[in-house]
Amino acid sequence: MSEFITNRRRFVARAALAVTALPAGALVASAPAMADQGNMEHALRLLGNAMEALRHATPNKGGHRERAIQLVESAMGEVQAGIDFADAH
Repeated sequence: MSEFITNRRRFVARAALAVTALPAGALVASAPAMADQGNMEHALRLLGNAMEALRHATPNKGGHRERAIQLVESAMGEVQAGIDFADAH
Protein backbone atom coordinates (compact mmCIF):
# COMPACT_ATOMS: atom_id res chain seq x y z
CA MET A 1 0.00 0.00 0.00
CA SER A 2 1.40 3.39 -0.87
CA GLU A 3 2.41 5.80 1.86
CA PHE A 4 -0.08 8.39 0.50
CA ILE A 5 -3.02 6.02 0.90
CA THR A 6 -1.91 4.99 4.39
CA ASN A 7 -1.50 8.60 5.48
CA ARG A 8 -4.84 9.57 3.92
CA ARG A 9 -6.58 6.77 5.79
CA ARG A 10 -5.03 7.91 9.05
CA PHE A 11 -6.07 11.49 8.32
CA VAL A 12 -9.66 10.50 7.51
CA ALA A 13 -9.94 8.46 10.67
CA ARG A 14 -8.41 11.20 12.85
CA ALA A 15 -10.56 13.93 11.29
CA ALA A 16 -13.76 11.99 11.87
CA LEU A 17 -12.75 11.09 15.41
CA ALA A 18 -11.64 14.61 16.29
CA VAL A 19 -14.82 16.24 15.09
CA THR A 20 -17.22 13.66 16.51
CA ALA A 21 -15.41 13.47 19.87
CA LEU A 22 -16.02 17.12 20.73
CA PRO A 23 -18.92 17.96 23.01
CA ALA A 24 -21.65 19.78 21.08
CA GLY A 25 -20.95 23.18 22.67
CA ALA A 26 -17.18 22.98 23.05
CA LEU A 27 -16.28 25.32 20.22
CA VAL A 28 -19.07 27.75 21.00
CA ALA A 29 -18.18 27.98 24.69
CA SER A 30 -14.47 28.48 24.10
CA ALA A 31 -14.57 31.51 21.80
CA PRO A 32 -16.97 34.29 20.91
CA ALA A 33 -18.88 33.93 17.68
CA MET A 34 -17.20 35.65 14.77
CA ALA A 35 -18.41 36.36 11.25
CA ASP A 36 -15.36 34.62 9.74
CA GLN A 37 -15.97 30.87 9.83
CA GLY A 38 -12.82 30.00 7.86
CA ASN A 39 -11.67 27.18 10.13
CA MET A 40 -15.11 25.61 10.31
CA GLU A 41 -15.56 25.92 6.55
CA HIS A 42 -12.12 24.39 6.05
CA ALA A 43 -13.10 21.49 8.34
CA LEU A 44 -16.29 21.03 6.33
CA ARG A 45 -14.30 20.86 3.08
CA LEU A 46 -11.89 18.31 4.58
CA LEU A 47 -14.77 16.20 5.81
CA GLY A 48 -16.27 16.41 2.31
CA ASN A 49 -12.98 15.12 0.91
CA ALA A 50 -13.02 12.31 3.46
CA MET A 51 -16.58 11.45 2.45
CA GLU A 52 -15.62 11.32 -1.21
CA ALA A 53 -12.71 9.00 -0.44
CA LEU A 54 -14.93 6.72 1.65
CA ARG A 55 -17.58 6.53 -1.05
CA HIS A 56 -14.97 5.57 -3.64
CA ALA A 57 -13.48 2.87 -1.39
CA THR A 58 -14.43 -0.73 -2.02
CA PRO A 59 -17.33 -1.74 0.23
CA ASN A 60 -15.88 -5.01 1.58
CA LYS A 61 -14.80 -3.66 4.97
CA GLY A 62 -17.06 -5.60 7.34
CA GLY A 63 -19.42 -2.64 7.70
CA HIS A 64 -16.68 -0.28 8.90
CA ARG A 65 -16.70 1.80 5.69
CA GLU A 66 -20.44 2.31 6.01
CA ARG A 67 -20.09 3.26 9.70
CA ALA A 68 -17.30 5.71 8.83
CA ILE A 69 -19.58 7.29 6.21
CA GLN A 70 -22.29 7.71 8.85
CA LEU A 71 -19.84 9.28 11.30
CA VAL A 72 -18.48 11.70 8.70
CA GLU A 73 -22.03 12.67 7.69
CA SER A 74 -22.80 13.32 11.36
CA ALA A 75 -19.61 15.34 11.79
CA MET A 76 -20.45 17.42 8.71
CA GLY A 77 -23.89 18.13 10.16
CA GLU A 78 -22.38 19.24 13.47
CA VAL A 79 -19.84 21.50 11.76
CA GLN A 80 -22.57 23.08 9.64
CA ALA A 81 -24.74 23.54 12.73
CA GLY A 82 -21.83 25.31 14.41
CA ILE A 83 -21.39 27.60 11.42
CA ASP A 84 -25.10 28.37 11.35
CA PHE A 85 -25.19 29.04 15.11
CA ALA A 86 -22.21 31.40 14.96
CA ASP A 87 -23.66 33.22 11.96
CA ALA A 88 -26.97 33.73 13.78
CA HIS A 89 -25.38 35.19 16.93
